[in-house]
Amino acid sequence: MTQYSYDFPRPALGTDVLLFSKTEFLVEILLIERKNEPFADYWAFPGGFVEEGESCEEAVIRELKEETGIIIHDIAQLQTFSKPYRDPRGWVVTVAFWSMVDKSKFSLIAGDDAKNAKWFSLNEMPKLAFDHSEIFENALELIQF
Repeated sequence: MTQYSYDFPRPALGTDVLLFSKTEFLVEILLIERKNEPFADYWAFPGGFVEEGESCEEAVIRELKEETGIIIHDIAQLQTFSKPYRDPRGWVVTVAFWSMVDKSKFSLIAGDDAKNAKWFSLNEMPKLAFDHSEIFENALELIQF
């Protein structure tokens, strides 16, 4: 493979997944508690960086499995978030995905850079890392529950 050099800076590419579960009376979302900086001990959506040769869809499915133990394949792209400085590590563009699942079919196993994974009611959200509050608000406007 030929390596190219560019005159312009290139962003890192990340993915995040908003995984919802709905019962008759409650909608919940899955969050992970971050183990590492930036935002150690804050809650965030499962996600991470896209590896070379990997699609965004493959990356978000991989990250969800690594951080929570959940394996799904039915996801939909929500929106791309590219605001400068959304990540203190540098210029990171993230592609957010979402899916609705039956949480009773999964066991949570926090792993990789997640020290905990937990379902939260949409009405009892903790303070979120990065710009995940903005992503969450956009999702609520776009998704019909």
